[in-house]
Amino acid sequence: MSILSDMRPTVGFASAPATRADFAAATNARGRGATGNIANRYEREFRLPMDDGWDSLEDLPLVDTGVIPEVAKSIISRNESPDISFDQSVNPYRGCEHGCSYCYARPTHAYMGLSPGLDFETRLFAKMNAPELLREELSAPGYVPKTIALGANTDTYQPIERKHRLTRRVLEVLAEFNHPVGIVTKSALVARDIDILKPMAEQGLVKVAISLTTLDAKLSRAMEPRAPTPARRLAAIELLAAAGVPVVAMVAPVIPALNDSEIEAILKSASAAGAFAATYVMLRLPLEVRDIFQQWLYANFPDRAPRVMALVRNVRGGRDNDSTFGRRMTGTGPYAWMIGRRFELACRKLGLNARKVTLAADRFRRPPQPGEQLTLL
Repeated sequence: MSILSDMRPTVGFASAPATRADFAAATNARGRGATGNIANRYEREFRLPMDDGWDSLEDLPLVDTGVIPEVAKSIISRNESPDISFDQSVNPYRGCEHGCSYCYARPTHAYMGLSPGLDFETRLFAKMNAPELLREELSAPGYVPKTIALGANTDTYQPIERKHRLTRRVLEVLAEFNHPVGIVTKSALVARDIDILKPMAEQGLVKVAISLTTLDAKLSRAMEPRAPTPARRLAAIELLAAAGVPVVAMVAPVIPALNDSEIEAILKSASAAGAFAATYVMLRLPLEVRDIFQQWLYANFPDRAPRVMALVRNVRGGRDNDSTFGRRMTGTGPYAWMIGRRFELACRKLGLNARKVTLAADRFRRPPQPGEQLTLL
């Protein structure tokens, strides 16, 4: 197996592949985002397959996706982060098969004793009792309705949703309670549930944010190997908007010197498809994500990688990541300022963000439960 030169990051591996082809040949991880199973931050040792000269690695099977059923104890997560627009979220799945190397949720797999690398996108957890738990928590006498975010951690419309349909069942519960919900996804599968989303939108109960990282299908395949193509995501925006569902386009993440040149084109395409608003997020590299992203970057864009990382550090105060509230989403410094101004100007020209959509929490109602006595009024 090839070894990276001194100028490339070793990123926690005993040796690192010079190219994606080298790694794929060694692990049969073709079609995945991470280039390996980097050790999580709680482990003291790591292992890496090495070719001993006897062609033993040629017999390795392809890395398949496995889904582990999970019985959750609770389903509504709460946060107090001052720089995000919600404080409640529901995540029916752990891990994400889309395989984005830059995914900020990857480090959460370390809590399961797994790697934020390949394990995150191949060893997934499905909370099989999510809809039932949600109904129970919404029915609690002291529950106060506030917008629930779907997809705040991992994508609720990732490929395994086609089979398990947990997201759809969660939406059915929210619709039953007239509960406001905001959906964040990069999957065109969200259009499958227009039959639920349209009536909710008519009552001001839902909006959908669709992530558009690039319009280049080849770049998208490299960055997000198992996510729908940009064309399919734009088609989903069009279908949702035509059904009256408010759609926000997310240019996320903005990766300096990789996709930042597309900001205006992405916004123009999203606006033409029917998005009413847009937002962006600067690339974030928390914890193990830093090493996973750099491995992916040097494997796919070795000529551009030093420039990308130099600009990432430029917007993060000289570091690979800055998790400070108020700065983590947009970065700081001249380059970050330029990105922000370009985004604002493009939105102004296209009429994006000209109006706000505030979801209604006053329509919330608890449906009568089995055996419950109905009120007279």
